[in-house]
Amino acid sequence: MLSRTLRWSILAMVSAFPAAAQTIDDALMMPKRTLSTGVLYAHESWDQYWEGTLKRTNGNIGTLTTQSLTSMVGYGITDRLGLIATLPYIWTRASQGVLNDMSGFQDLTLAAKFRLLTSGPTSAFIVGTAAVPVSDYTPDFYPLSIGTGGGRTSARLTLNLQSNSAWFVNASSAYTFCANVRLNRNSYYTNGQLYMTNEVAMPNVLNNTFSAGIDRGRWRIPLSLTQQHTLGGGDIRRQDMPFVSNRMDFVKLDGGVMYSLPGNLAVQLGAGHVLSGRNVGQSTTFTSGLFYALHL
Repeated sequence: MLSRTLRWSILAMVSAFPAAAQTIDDALMMPKRTLSTGVLYAHESWDQYWEGTLKRTNGNIGTLTTQSLTSMVGYGITDRLGLIATLPYIWTRASQGVLNDMSGFQDLTLAAKFRLLTSGPTSAFIVGTAAVPVSDYTPDFYPLSIGTGGGRTSARLTLNLQSNSAWFVNASSAYTFCANVRLNRNSYYTNGQLYMTNEVAMPNVLNNTFSAGIDRGRWRIPLSLTQQHTLGGGDIRRQDMPFVSNRMDFVKLDGGVMYSLPGNLAVQLGAGHVLSGRNVGQSTTFTSGLFYALHL
């Protein structure tokens, strides 16, 4: 994030612009030469998880809590092309057992978002994304690990229908290519096989999101259903820890509200819950964010 002095110096040199924000999977675009900055806090917890298809609790974990503080920057190069960057700092903690807490900066994500076309109430967008770890965290300590420790690239297509009233509907689908991950050991066992190497082949991931809501005036209120399908990987072995290349599938329901305040600011609140899954926790997530937009 920008230092306070630099931030106020920029504000002194630019004109005011109504608060706005865009994310990788929505149908919003920053206007040309508009910079949006923000920070998003998330609190996620679960005390039940799926070991393969078996739903269970674990006395060595208790409740697993993950908190994150994500810095976000977006810039409109043109009215049809925008750039987005995000960087989260993450904390994980188990309420029971002897597993150590973990924390640190996770992965820097860079994305380019392009509006392909607009035809009446319909718009189409494509997004290219790349993510790389920015710290030397270990991926070999799930469920406390803060990430997979590997690079990723993805391609996303989003279709949007915006009615003449306040209602909108979005459908978004992304395919993510995951790079191999290296562990700090010379062998590992997963999916019924022993591997005499420190390199783990990571499965690719398909992600689909359907959302609908209200976008009118200062208010934006979306409701979304997301399905993640991992294209490979094994299940957690009975009474064992999760492994970085496990199949991690879920269906999650999210809702939120964003309100634009006077003075270029916008606030965001949200909540989400995992409805079903495989090798993931049945988590509940609460988010809050603050965004600032300005025209350069």
